[in-house]
Amino acid sequence: MNNRALKVLALFSFLLPVFFIIDLIIGSYYISIPEIFGVLFNPSKAESQTVLIISQFRIPKAITAILSGAALSVAGLQMQTVFRNPLAGPYILGVSSGASLGVALLVLGTGGLLGGAIISTVSSWSIVTAACIGSGLILLLILMISSRIKEIMTILILGILISSAISSIVNILQYFSNESTLKSFVVWTMGSLGSVTNAQLTVLFPSVLVGTLVAFLSSKFLDAFLLGENYARSMGMNVRFARLIVFFSTAILAGSITAFCGPIGFIGIAVPHIARMALQSARHSLLVPASILIGALMMLISDIISQLPGSEHILPVNSVTALLGIPIVIWIIIRNNNRNRL
Repeated sequence: MNNRALKVLALFSFLLPVFFIIDLIIGSYYISIPEIFGVLFNPSKAESQTVLIISQFRIPKAITAILSGAALSVAGLQMQTVFRNPLAGPYILGVSSGASLGVALLVLGTGGLLGGAIISTVSSWSIVTAACIGSGLILLLILMISSRIKEIMTILILGILISSAISSIVNILQYFSNESTLKSFVVWTMGSLGSVTNAQLTVLFPSVLVGTLVAFLSSKFLDAFLLGENYARSMGMNVRFARLIVFFSTAILAGSITAFCGPIGFIGIAVPHIARMALQSARHSLLVPASILIGALMMLISDIISQLPGSEHILPVNSVTALLGIPIVIWIIIRNNNRNRL
């Protein structure tokens, strides 16, 4: 690891707990830093109301922000590498839409599994499974298309069309659902970090852990994909097996986050580019941990902004990530266009 990479990783490792604490402070009910540390390290002497707010609401929300930012960023990094497309990501290529369809079929098709205030652990595993199957099927479909069509922009356009088609199916399911179920699902589609409970984190955390661990162990596969599949084959790599491993990781990461937090866009596209610029390296053994840290930090910042500090209103986190991510995506398109002219 070079000095630059070490400094970048150290910087983001320092900023992450800082913004974690800031995220615990921000909310409609003001809690000071001494009170937060009192709840974290000596809860028996803290006020019961403060302990309840911190332990049951703000800590799960902040942890969910870290997990979702890390998972979506790593998923986006893997997709950009496999498809060699700077605009590839779970949201653009329809992977998040596939996960949404899986959840919609389970929730809207079974009478509203999300209607209750608390989802049981068994139900949580069902939702994650449905979302992962949905995202995995879309990834396989895109993989089949990419094996026949080599033009990157064509694959991107087809991914957008697939996403639109899936959205149409979801809209039909919403049209025929009952009012209470529809309301719960519509709120879910806006993206939310605050609806994840401690019980659900026991499902979400291991799902994200497995997905990121597989991604890190697949770093050599991803490095080989950067040089093209023909080069990878010449090096003796089983390309089909490597693809399946990467897609397995991406499906778990995108599916589990979409299941609990809704379809959160643009984080998966923007963060990998920020990681590459910060590290100035294409090694995935560095890019994966950097994407985890930057993605987690970006989601914490998005959650802080969505709280509208000083106000009792809360914005959908999906809107905030779009406002932060879209300028980066526009910059990527302009930069690539300028490079093609040279």
